[in-house]
Amino acid sequence: MSNATLAQDSTFPAGPVAARDAGRRSWRIAAIAILSTRVIQGFIYWGGGSRRFIYAPDKLDPDLPDWMANKFQTAMPGAILGTGHIIDYLLTHFWLLYAGIILFSAAELVAGLMLMSGLLTRLAAAASMGFSIVLMLMFGWQGATCVDEWTMAACNLAMGTTLLLAGSGAYSLDNVLLRRKPALAERGWFRWLGGSLPLPLSDTRFRNLALALLAFVVVFDVGTYSYFRGAVLTPYHDGPVSPSVHHLTLDDAVLGRDGGVRFHAYLDGGAPEVPAHVMLAELTGADGRVLASWDTSTLTALPQSAIRNDYLYNKFKAGPYGLVAEMGAKATITLPPAANWQAPGAGPVTLRLTDVNDHSFTIVATAAE
Repeated sequence: MSNATLAQDSTFPAGPVAARDAGRRSWRIAAIAILSTRVIQGFIYWGGGSRRFIYAPDKLDPDLPDWMANKFQTAMPGAILGTGHIIDYLLTHFWLLYAGIILFSAAELVAGLMLMSGLLTRLAAAASMGFSIVLMLMFGWQGATCVDEWTMAACNLAMGTTLLLAGSGAYSLDNVLLRRKPALAERGWFRWLGGSLPLPLSDTRFRNLALALLAFVVVFDVGTYSYFRGAVLTPYHDGPVSPSVHHLTLDDAVLGRDGGVRFHAYLDGGAPEVPAHVMLAELTGADGRVLASWDTSTLTALPQSAIRNDYLYNKFKAGPYGLVAEMGAKATITLPPAANWQAPGAGPVTLRLTDVNDHSFTIVATAAE
């Protein structure tokens, strides 16, 4: 930003020439100092959008495995503040889902380009803050060895906040616009959305705004970290949803009179990169006696008609090693009558599924009417 540009700014108070020059020099130094932050923040979001539109278009093709809906579904088990319900709704309404993915990707692309070029910098910075918040709410729980998704979003939120307050200042299209149309310096919208000049606030109001944003960023970042992993006021933990250990929630289990069983399963924990494998299913009586069992080979041979998935994307399916489930998959599964079926005595009958890591998940089955 040139001295000519600074001369358009009424934020710097009148006074001795030395004081004005010192203020201009400080603003110029700060603008240059955060240049790398602005460019890399912009590149991060431009990269997210450009991968989908240019370099990896498979992500926007619903007929291919890399379709972005699969990624969204992996976030559903640990998404917080109601975002999981939004994902669930989108997954069952294709045109809303498709439009949402296209619009979000385009917004990332445009905001990234605006930040890198310094065009309406504060507007782009505010958009990047919104992206960071949404991504942290949906994906912040993921990361088997550390909170990978949270770390990126937390840093981007802080970077976006800095750019919102400081603007672009140096080497930006906002400066080009201001040099060509000096009257923009007097327009409130340009001062708030652009980045060439300080915000049109007194020192006290600017400080209060900066401290309020600091409080928000700290509370939001540290609060979500504590929720996902603890290690702030409580011991470290894997979070309400484990990012590394698979977990199955079972419900609506119904035992047929012939020994067949139907149940609903939801893979709601574990690493998205690795599917879960159910190797054994058993029915046990109140006395612990095994009433029926379906081993790996039986589960592998289940016909597709026995598995009714809730979503079209990540699914339960019969694989080479029993039942295979991708993160976020939900399905109603019907196991046929087992050859070793024994009628139960008095008391409840429990369905138990055991995965490849010898973790078991149980539910009491109700008798069919």
